[in-house]
Amino acid sequence: MQTDNGAAVDLTNCDREPIHLIGAVQSFGFLLAVSSTNWCVTRASRNVVEWLGVEATDLLGRPLDQILTPDAVHAIRGQLQSAIMGDTVARAFGVVLTGGGLRCDVALHVVHDTVVIEGEPCVDDPAINAGAMVRGMIARLQQTSELRTFYRVAAREMRAITGFDRVMIYRFDHDGSGEVIAESARAGLESYLGLHYPASDIPQQARILYERNWLRIIPDVNAPPAAIEPQLDSDGNALDLSMSILRSVSPVHVEYLKNMGVAASMSVSILRQGKLWGLLACHHYTPHHVSFARRTAAELFGQMFSLLMESRERDNESASEARAQKLHHQLITVMAAEAIQFESIVTHLDDLADLLACDGIGIWINDRATLKGLAPDEAQFAKLIAFLADRNISEIFARHDIGAEYPPGRAFADRAAGMMVVPLSRPARDYLVFFRREIARSVNWAGDPAKPVTSGPQGARLTPRKSFELWRETVRGQSPPWLPVECRIAESLRVSLLEVILRLSDLTETERRRAQERQELLIAELNHRVRNILGLIRGVITQSKDSATDVESFTKVLGGRIHALAMAHDQITADNWGPASFRGLINAEAGAYLADKADRVVINGPDVLIEPQAFTTVALVIHEMITNSAKYGALSDNRGRVEIATALDALGRLTIDWAEHGGPAVKPPTRRGFGSTVIERSIRHDLKGDARVEFAVAGLRASFTIPAAYVRAARGEAEGGAETAAVSSGDSVGMPKDVLVVEDNMIIALDAEDIMRKFGVGTVRTASGVAQALREISDHPPEFALLDVNLGAETSFEIAKRLAEAGVPFVFATGYGEQVAFPPEFSDVRKLRKPYSIDSLREAVERRTDAAEPNRC
Repeated sequence: MQTDNGAAVDLTNCDREPIHLIGAVQSFGFLLAVSSTNWCVTRASRNVVEWLGVEATDLLGRPLDQILTPDAVHAIRGQLQSAIMGDTVARAFGVVLTGGGLRCDVALHVVHDTVVIEGEPCVDDPAINAGAMVRGMIARLQQTSELRTFYRVAAREMRAITGFDRVMIYRFDHDGSGEVIAESARAGLESYLGLHYPASDIPQQARILYERNWLRIIPDVNAPPAAIEPQLDSDGNALDLSMSILRSVSPVHVEYLKNMGVAASMSVSILRQGKLWGLLACHHYTPHHVSFARRTAAELFGQMFSLLMESRERDNESASEARAQKLHHQLITVMAAEAIQFESIVTHLDDLADLLACDGIGIWINDRATLKGLAPDEAQFAKLIAFLADRNISEIFARHDIGAEYPPGRAFADRAAGMMVVPLSRPARDYLVFFRREIARSVNWAGDPAKPVTSGPQGARLTPRKSFELWRETVRGQSPPWLPVECRIAESLRVSLLEVILRLSDLTETERRRAQERQELLIAELNHRVRNILGLIRGVITQSKDSATDVESFTKVLGGRIHALAMAHDQITADNWGPASFRGLINAEAGAYLADKADRVVINGPDVLIEPQAFTTVALVIHEMITNSAKYGALSDNRGRVEIATALDALGRLTIDWAEHGGPAVKPPTRRGFGSTVIERSIRHDLKGDARVEFAVAGLRASFTIPAAYVRAARGEAEGGAETAAVSSGDSVGMPKDVLVVEDNMIIALDAEDIMRKFGVGTVRTASGVAQALREISDHPPEFALLDVNLGAETSFEIAKRLAEAGVPFVFATGYGEQVAFPPEFSDVRKLRKPYSIDSLREAVERRTDAAEPNRC
């Protein structure tokens, strides 16, 4: 049919309804929305006056701390910290919101730059201990052995905790329709067990919301909703209520429930691998409200049930997969030892059929076909293969209804209604196909799923079907569906056949040619590098012999220089011929040549990375400098030392200043050997840099400049560090190595720890109270501390005093804003307002040197 404007009305109309932008909440609670930047109210539900005594329009623009008590605001900010990092709902129970003593259970979530606060009356329920209750429920589930009993016990447990008249486990099929597979209902109610519901009964956008929000409750389908003021913000956008616990109900869904005679409902999502598997659907035939605490326990049970269900199904699949894998490996081992021919595969068709539950099998290789069992005839099979090739089916392709995908397949549906296609070549032209026969089955629908629809009270929108009486449909032309585990078994078989049996396929030949080309390129590059190295060594030998007085000295000098080249080569090849550390070069040379005297070589300044093209040149220069110092300079006795200072100038060039102190008096050399030539000329010649050497009496001095093209700053390196050739003694101004987090809420403390670790903090210690924090400081003072002001019955000011005395920087974290009376000496200390973000916490840690400057009165 059509609407008044000619638009078609069908079951997909519901999919287009923006139920997350409905602009209203259910009346069993109220909603406030505040800006996350200034915490002023931006939206409120009209029924807020019933709870807070103030009209919604009068709340707009007012700061939250002028509406709720300071403790309520603090609780909200603290709980919100656990939700700000993800798409979750935080909860706070029994919060006193107003000075009049209004106690509410509160749900909190974040939508872009808006914090959504939802409250409902706190129900004192001493029987509720969510952890203990759910543990008992799960224990009873775990005692079941069969899946059918497992589902039935889950429905019974959910009904016990929530008090609904009926609880069903509703599982979605591959086509989106659903089936009631378990049920627990009060006496006298008609059973829904085994009934199917069409996919249109739960629109697509509702399924998306079920994946995001685990629980949805409608306590009274007849209760009028409370509109949100204003409906649209200044940009014309409605408030996104996807994560709301109070989100109002679509009129279409209300009518649907009324047609079923349902007055209250609740749904708990069942997820498998993050996707909607089904629902724990609860119905009541009079208005029925479940407290927030009980709903939280029900939601936790639903989450645990999802994990247990997924584990049980996975165990069953794993056992089936293991059996198939055993047969698979045995088969492939036998086939791999045989000739790789069409006849070899045909011989083992029966064995291949055993891998999957099938009724027939067909093989098509090189335009030759063989069929066994229930399958199309050869002419029909050839046309099916042509269809698959035209579609370029190159991956596992499973259908339980061949005729829907390939209409000519209806002619052989009585023999082969479903197929699993396994491509055997690349490009795809050869196939192995498993077939399943038709299973004519009766489906019990709750009403006719294809019953015509009419426009109703919502105008052009769909009126839900009213009839839920049993309607049977006989389904033909379909086989049992192929399960994901069966698709994985088929994929494993496909890979084995391609790699072991059909290894001479076109793609394999192409890959062989590419591998040969890569090998030839590698050999050419290796020849080039080996010739360069041999040329360099020949030059070193030639130049070294001039300064040698005998074979022993020649061998020693030559060995040292070649060793320096080898160490340089090791450093640049350790990271796949990438840039290597200059500081690492100094450490290697000093450690190798000076052994226990290596700590007399001190490096100041940032580390830099030197590109491979320049590294061997710089390595030879450093080797000659270390060697000469050990023979004639500061390192030749037990008192001298060498200081090496590095810096990057404004042009990005690396400057290296070498200064020797405390050694014997320096005399300029009477002759220039190869070593001196390397020091003074190689950087100029090879790198177009600069080198200067001064033979000062107090100690040799040299300076080298490496062009910017050959250097880059080492990642995370800070200026000004000092390091011996063996051990660093410098202080980094980057991230601290040790941080103390003082927070009485474990979840917030863990969040802070995770955040800090993500941006590079080494050790993060946590303390929940004053005494524990003071012990941590006494045992080992941290480099930085994050202090929650309010620690239950204590404050962190005593901790702050101890940190200030120890000179440890710190910041405060608080949910009270400016309302806390800070001691005068801490009035200027930086304060992070909860919930703090990753960026604000990072900034506080990075600026820790000026974070805590207590006033010295």
